[in-house]
Amino acid sequence: MRKAAFALVSSAVLAAVFAGALAQPRGANAGLRLYPDSAVVVKQIDLYRNATWHWQRVMGMHATPATQNALNPSLEYRIWVRDLWRRRAAVMQRLALNPPHKSEWLCIHRFEGSWSDSGAPYYGGLQMDITFQRHYGGYLLTRKGTADRWSPLEQMWVAEHAYESGRGYYPWPNTARYCGLI
Repeated sequence: MRKAAFALVSSAVLAAVFAGALAQPRGANAGLRLYPDSAVVVKQIDLYRNATWHWQRVMGMHATPATQNALNPSLEYRIWVRDLWRRRAAVMQRLALNPPHKSEWLCIHRFEGSWSDSGAPYYGGLQMDITFQRHYGGYLLTRKGTADRWSPLEQMWVAEHAYESGRGYYPWPNTARYCGLI
């Protein structure tokens, strides 16, 4: 019975090590650590939390609140929090992959510039000017610069905000006509 339980734990730990989930110590004498230290887990929590918040902001959602629980600073608790934020980040990334009008934005993009087009006064794959970016993508404009530095998904979500605000596809009058959208 003990051997079977040890085998299950060992295979789970090895799988986690190979998946990169556990911290690896550096240095010649370090050897293999079976458990991450608390500082590594806290950094992972920050990464997953920031990824969650980033996609929530890009998609126009309210950010999930975070609390600091100073009463339970145990490693087990921090690992639980890390796994919670990891799941949240995965859900947000899955949602971000499919903007509501993705095929329409891809059609418009086909007749516009490349996703990294930096030719002023229009930037990115949906050719957004600075005023448009500031109004519908202010978070990204502040964080990353003009739309030519945003990912295609981020550009589509900013266009989605304009669409949902009532502007529809009219910021792209010619290309939206080519796509049969107006």
